[in-house]
Amino acid sequence: MNNPFDYSPDPACDAAFASFMEMIELMKASDNPEDINFCNQLEAGKMIGVLIAADCNGERHTLFAFSGQLGKYGFYYPGFVGPVFDYLDPEGYFKTKEKDISTQNLEIERYEAGPLVKLKEDFSYKKRELEAEIEAFKEACRVSKSARSERREKGGLDEEELKKMIKQSQFEKAELHRLKKRCAEELKPYEAALKTGEAHLKSLKAKRHAESEQLHQWLFANFRLLNARGEYRSLKDIFKDTAIGIPPSGAGECCAPKLLQAAYLRGWKPIAIAEYWYGKSKEGELRIHGSHYPACRGKCLPVLSWMLRGLEVDPPLGDTQLKSVTGSPKIVFENEWFCVVEKPAGMLSVPGKGNVMSVQSWLEEKYGADKQVKPVHRLDRDTSGLILATFGADSYRLMQKLFAQRKVKKTYIADLEGDHRALAVPEKGEISLPISPDFLDRPRQTVDFQNGKEAVSLYEFKEVACNKSRVIFNPLTGRTHQLRVHAASPLGLNMPICGDPLYAPAAGKNAERLHLHAHKIEFDFPVDGKRYSFESPVPFPLIQHPTLGKGVCCICPVATSAQHLDNILHT
Repeated sequence: MNNPFDYSPDPACDAAFASFMEMIELMKASDNPEDINFCNQLEAGKMIGVLIAADCNGERHTLFAFSGQLGKYGFYYPGFVGPVFDYLDPEGYFKTKEKDISTQNLEIERYEAGPLVKLKEDFSYKKRELEAEIEAFKEACRVSKSARSERREKGGLDEEELKKMIKQSQFEKAELHRLKKRCAEELKPYEAALKTGEAHLKSLKAKRHAESEQLHQWLFANFRLLNARGEYRSLKDIFKDTAIGIPPSGAGECCAPKLLQAAYLRGWKPIAIAEYWYGKSKEGELRIHGSHYPACRGKCLPVLSWMLRGLEVDPPLGDTQLKSVTGSPKIVFENEWFCVVEKPAGMLSVPGKGNVMSVQSWLEEKYGADKQVKPVHRLDRDTSGLILATFGADSYRLMQKLFAQRKVKKTYIADLEGDHRALAVPEKGEISLPISPDFLDRPRQTVDFQNGKEAVSLYEFKEVACNKSRVIFNPLTGRTHQLRVHAASPLGLNMPICGDPLYAPAAGKNAERLHLHAHKIEFDFPVDGKRYSFESPVPFPLIQHPTLGKGVCCICPVATSAQHLDNILHT
């Protein structure tokens, strides 16, 4: 079976999903309110899974699943497999306990809004009243003190009068002390009542937390998943040895676990699996309608690692082998402070998993340890183009400072899916969309306006051919996948980069590589005062015809004669 984390969909999965899309279109056109409501639920955005499996006689079957729950339908809708574990039964343990916890929530809310508010108000009112009494006495003491000061300034005080003044001052200080003590005693019952109330609230919340945690542990222990050997294992046991230790929310409810569980329970052998996005993107995620996507790693990697045991599964293309490197790195320029390297697509910028050559390891091998060579910035593995590396710690710190101050201008060239004119995308402009990692589905990034880091890119379109647009990018910041996200996001250009395996796997599946190239880099170097500018030619054509071969510009879909082909090649 294909690896669910890195794959091209089996034609049978593509065909099944195409049939599903046709069925949805028919349902949209129907007069059945249930059909229309179901379609509306899907349009909001849902992952749809397809599994091809064979029974004991070798006959193939197709199973469908949707991720998580689907609106009012919950886990169930005709034509889709059910959940691995149905904890939503209204009479079941989970929903019964969840109802109890909801009742506790209401009790806590009522107590916070009623008795506790009254206790807080009583305490605050009494405290203000006593503080006002103390402040009034202090003011009387200040007036008395001022009068004594005036009397002293007039002079002529006899010893008896002076003694009276001193005695009055001492009395007022003692009286203030007694007043503060009395007020503190009067406030104590109110303070004690408030503390008792807060302690009661804390105990209610602790009880709710304990029961909620117990309910989750019950769920994790009873959420049991099969593998191809017929062995069961709970979510709790699957995640206990992972870095997070406990299952994240929604674990086991994605498409792939549902599909595999359904196949195993039927005694079928999984042959091919694929997941496709249907509808709109959600909450900053970059999902394109109709595109296939890998299983998420945060929730599904531990689960599927268990469920796939006993099956012969293809290795992940990206983990066990590099996608084809399009050439060897080469030095474009070097001096005593830095060098400029031309990185081929498919090569890592810095060492990753395994003993695989990267730009950094290639530089270290070329120059030796004494040169202390180190890249100042990175390019994605699938991106080609220029990387700046420095010699020695001082040069590295200096160049990092230039990058941080945005004094290094970087120019990228990319080919995007679609005609920007037909899509009404302005010819040039600025994209400002904050970006943060998708922690449950690395290495994907998401648009995140709450916690994301600032990411700004300038763009200008240059050419259009065969529904593809060539664009120049000037990123002002250097976030991971910045240009890929800004291109693909509906909030950005809404035009993914051709061949992008993460953000537009279906749209770019015929491209031989990611069409993104670090074309130019420019900066003023403060050590020698010179202006440096380096360029690297774009290594991919704007359009590559899938049948005519690499580097051929596509004007029409089929070459019908030698003369026609010659015209295409010269156009």
